Amino acid sequence: MRSTTTVVYCATDNLVSTTNQALTGFAEFLEGLGEANIPFVPVTARSRLQLDATIRKFGLGHPFLAEGGCGAFLPEDYFHLKPPRSMRLGRFTCVPVASPQPAAAEMLDLIAEDTGIAVVALRTLSPRELSQNVGLPQREAELLRQRDFDELFFFAGASESDIQRFQQESAKRKAQVRPRGSLWSLAVGASLSSCVRDLSQLYQRSFRAHPLNIAVATPDEAAELFPTSDRCLLLTGPKSGASEANSKCKSLPLFSPETWPLALEMILTRQF
Repeated sequence: MRSTTTVVYCATDNLVSTTNQALTGFAEFLEGLGEANIPFVPVTARSRLQLDATIRKFGLGHPFLAEGGCGAFLPEDYFHLKPPRSMRLGRFTCVPVASPQPAAAEMLDLIAEDTGIAVVALRTLSPRELSQNVGLPQREAELLRQRDFDELFFFAGASESDIQRFQQESAKRKAQVRPRGSLWSLAVGASLSSCVRDLSQLYQRSFRAHPLNIAVATPDEAAELFPTSDRCLLLTGPKSGASEANSKCKSLPLFSPETWPLALEMILTRQF
């Protein structure tokens, strides 16, 4: 499929806003990867529908991992060989890792009932209530709650110990409860490492060689993504205390004008 065996997995939520405004130099970084035929795989907690405008604006034509490791989404006919398991979601072929909806919605209701901890799922709100609670215009708010796998919600008057108890009970049932800004997400069986593994196997069949997975992320998105990759590039903010954890990880300042040209050079030359 391509002469390169490098694949870039990039946590994009802190790099591209929900209104598709990107950090300075990021678009040129994407163009450079495209010219080198290096696949760029966005890794996001956002949904397929939320990411669609980003894909169109930046001309992204490679797979992406959505809803916090719930599944890998492939453009139509991206790989010559079909994935061993897949489902059709919109205009994408999805290799699912988590259980599709309504599994998460049903699990959220069940755990809330069993623990006695009150939660409010976004699906239960009117369009006006939804917009007010998430602080977004109604159209963007509606996109936010339309999910393929996870369920977004917020706790209603729960204490810190209540939230911890809810997370512990969810873990017993193989469900992941994770913060999403002011909201929370519950997914059944989500695993970012499984998403990367599944996609890497597809790339390996296509390349006929083991892909070199390079992960790019800010510190709060790195913990789950970096262990899945061969090399890592940490984007640090001015107040970040994060540092290079090991020899396979390099760091660059997030807001420097030189960051994206340097990141591109490091990836093209494999300077890790």
